[in-house]
Amino acid sequence: MPASSPAAKEAEKAKSSTLDAVEHAERSFAQAADAARVSLTEAAKRVEKSVAEGFETLRAQSRAYTDNAGQQFEDAQRYVSEKVRERPITATLAGLGVGVLIGLLIAGGRSNDR
Repeated sequence: MPASSPAAKEAEKAKSSTLDAVEHAERSFAQAADAARVSLTEAAKRVEKSVAEGFETLRAQSRAYTDNAGQQFEDAQRYVSEKVRERPITATLAGLGVGVLIGLLIAGGRSNDR
């Protein structure tokens, strides 16, 4: 068998080049996968931070709305109390009138169901 023919040398070079290319491709793929993993981790952290900030903003806004509604309810309650103290008979007659209207509405609804 001849020692090394030119074709065998070329085949060896081609094989070596192919193995080098495969190794390079594997390294490139591993580097790309690592870079993608890092990017996804960073993106997940940014999304998590954004969601947490959104919840905190929502919590702060809802607290402000709740405080505002509570204050308006207290103001309305105080207004009604003042009006009842100013005119107790008028307030009593208005309450009686509202009660009669509600009673008529309830009674009217029952008679229609039959």
